[in-house]
Amino acid sequence: MAEVNEYYKVAEEKMEQAVLHLDDALAHIRAGKANVRILDAVRVEYYGSVVPLSNVSTITTPDARTISIQPWEKKMIADIERAILNSEVGITPENNGEIIRLTIPSLTEERRKALVKQTKGEGEDAKISIRNARRDAIDGLKKEIKNGLAEDVEKDAENEVQKIHDRYIKKVEELLSAKEREIMTV
Repeated sequence: MAEVNEYYKVAEEKMEQAVLHLDDALAHIRAGKANVRILDAVRVEYYGSVVPLSNVSTITTPDARTISIQPWEKKMIADIERAILNSEVGITPENNGEIIRLTIPSLTEERRKALVKQTKGEGEDAKISIRNARRDAIDGLKKEIKNGLAEDVEKDAENEVQKIHDRYIKKVEELLSAKEREIMTV
């Protein structure tokens, strides 16, 4: 029975990783309102090394449409602006000599639909990962029959793996519907 529990544990870990990856991917999709996580991928050169933007500045959202970046050193403003312009963020920074502001533009209906499509693609990738984890667990359980595992125990274990699968697919659906609502809200 211990080997059966090991298959549950491995499958559940893989499924959890898929959900966490999806959550991270969805956070980087710009939904028309300010979210500091869209800047996670921005890297800035700082004393000879390339570091995340959050390591050289304070990033806040003073309102729903603005991201404010306060560099810890004034001389970093030009480097931060250059890094944002060269990134895939797609927003032109504005600075007043002390603070850099990113104003999030309103999304067009066409852009909203494209973002929803992108979101669904990310969700489908997560579902595929979850299905692969289920398949790997079931294949492993079938191989355990050859090692002496009773068939009825194997069938019960398959059903349990399916329940774990269904629970994680539901989590993915919940994340997708929440992100879709966020994108489509004007």
